[in-house]
Amino acid sequence: MKALSMNVLAAVARAPRADFSLETATIENPRDDEVLVRILGVGLCHTDLVARDQFIPIALPAILGHEGSGVVEQVGAGVTKVRPGDRVVMSFSSCGHCARCEERLPSYCQSFPVLNYSGRRADGTSGLSIGGEPVSANFFGQSSFASHALTFERNLVKIDDPEAPIELLGPLGCGFQTGAGGVMRSLACPAGSSLAVFGGGPVGLAAVMAAVVQGCATIILVEPIAERRALALDLGATHVIDPAAGDVVTAIRAIRPDGVEFAFETSGRVHVVESALASLGSHGLLGLVGVPPNPQDALAINLASAITYGHRIHGIIEGDSDLDTFIPELVALYKAGRFPIDRLIKTFPLSEINAAVAAQHRGEVVKAVLVP
Repeated sequence: MKALSMNVLAAVARAPRADFSLETATIENPRDDEVLVRILGVGLCHTDLVARDQFIPIALPAILGHEGSGVVEQVGAGVTKVRPGDRVVMSFSSCGHCARCEERLPSYCQSFPVLNYSGRRADGTSGLSIGGEPVSANFFGQSSFASHALTFERNLVKIDDPEAPIELLGPLGCGFQTGAGGVMRSLACPAGSSLAVFGGGPVGLAAVMAAVVQGCATIILVEPIAERRALALDLGATHVIDPAAGDVVTAIRAIRPDGVEFAFETSGRVHVVESALASLGSHGLLGLVGVPPNPQDALAINLASAITYGHRIHGIIEGDSDLDTFIPELVALYKAGRFPIDRLIKTFPLSEINAAVAAQHRGEVVKAVLVP
């Protein structure tokens, strides 16, 4: 008979803006609708940090992490999608039956906040505890800053290719999926089009690579870190702009006098969003994915200008991804050398999560992946 629970190693957020602590937690066996995954790699995402810092008000202490990948160890009695031994990428939770889920737009699930941010299952339980006390878990339906995670069938994408480096694929579940999907699905940039990407972090550079896949003719990256600008050119950007060198809108219009057809903003900073909007040409489309530093941040729009030029703004969650089709598409692009995510990744042991956070904050690492 299997044990009812087991001990796992987890990185725990106990206070806003404080270091994570490595602790032993107890994880339950999967319920009928759950899957236990042994984590082989988990991306460190800005969203994990804003949750720790309470922009997302998940109760602390919490086990975060939402870009996990690994191997299925146990499945509940009602699970049919995967079985023990399957290699999987984990992504966000969705209900599967609301109007948006039925449209194959699960990232706009009407229950998305409750399912992904509450830190609890639907019945209010956690599934993880420390010292006998429940802790917030179930973050994005996984909480993968740990050696093992409980998740659900809808969160999982089975990776059939035995040669795909499963330990590096977790960020396809959020950051890389957001950047790539933003360009390939949300904006659906056609071949020959022009795109300006604001921010050269993992989401922005994934957008650059996706723009190359789409065949965009002009791909502009606006990014203050020189090494990231150089990397973007290597990945296929046609132009890069240092925002410290002068007015960004002027620089973009020197490249495209009529403005760009598409802009993709990843920083969430109001003044950058304003520059992105001002860089658009007639009937241009701006995609927003950046989490703002302040929940009250708002954008002022000149209504006459928006109407005159037909400018459009599209808020984007998870790149409008339909997990079971889009993540395998990205894996295939990676294997074909067209979406080289390994060039953005540096791995750290899970025990060095705080060093990874610091390195990513300093801009020394584009994407940290933690390996338990």
